[in-house]
Amino acid sequence: MLDPELKQELDTLSVKIDAAFQSAEKTRRYILWTIIGSVLIVLLPLLILPFFAGSLLSSYSSALSF
Repeated sequence: MLDPELKQELDTLSVKIDAAFQSAEKTRRYILWTIIGSVLIVLLPLLILPFFAGSLLSSYSSALSF
């Protein structure tokens, strides 16, 4: 069997490993949502732009022709 001191050390290490795993999972989720947010901030305007490009160009050209 295990020495009581060794068992206590293993239990302490197990608690620390669990805490490190939880911290790593929180960091992973934070990075994932940061990437998703960044992609949406870049892609949404690019997806919406073609719908308004015609009206923007006609407004711009009419503003240039006095």
